Amino acid sequence: MGVSRTNSICLATAFALAFSGGQAMAQEAVEDAPALFVELNSAAPLDGACRLTFMATNGLGTQVDKLVLETVLLTKGGVVERLTLFDLQTLPVSRPRVRQFDVPGLECGNLGQVLINGIQACDGEGLDPATCTDKLELSTRSDVEVIG
Repeated sequence: MGVSRTNSICLATAFALAFSGGQAMAQEAVEDAPALFVELNSAAPLDGACRLTFMATNGLGTQVDKLVLETVLLTKGGVVERLTLFDLQTLPVSRPRVRQFDVPGLECGNLGQVLINGIQACDGEGLDPATCTDKLELSTRSDVEVIG
C-alpha cells in the first residue's frame, strides 16, 4: 500500500507541475498576443485649447501605415463635447510613437472621458479597421478615462 500511495503522490505532483506549466504557457501566449496599444499620456491646458498627448505602440507585427481613431470627447458629466478624428499616422513595429492633438475650445479640467468610438483607417499589410479594432488595447496615465 505504501508504494501505491507514493505513486499517487508522484502522479499528483506530476499533474500539478504539468498543469501549472500549461497555465504559464497560456498566460505567456496571451501576453504575447499581437496588440495595438494606445495610451492617453496627458491632457494639458494650452491657450484656448486642451493638448491631448497619446503614446501608441504597434505590437501587431507589421507596420501600420496609417491609423485614424474616431474619438468622442465626453465631459465629466458624461455629455458628448465633440466627435473628432485623431490621425496617429505611421506606427512602425514595436517602436513607441507620441502624437499630440490640440483641441481648441476644450477645457482639460472638464474632460472626463475619451471614447475611442471606432477606427476609421488602419492601413498596412494584412490590416483593416476591424482587425485593428479587435487588437486595440487602451490605457491612460491621466485623470481622464479612456474607453472603447
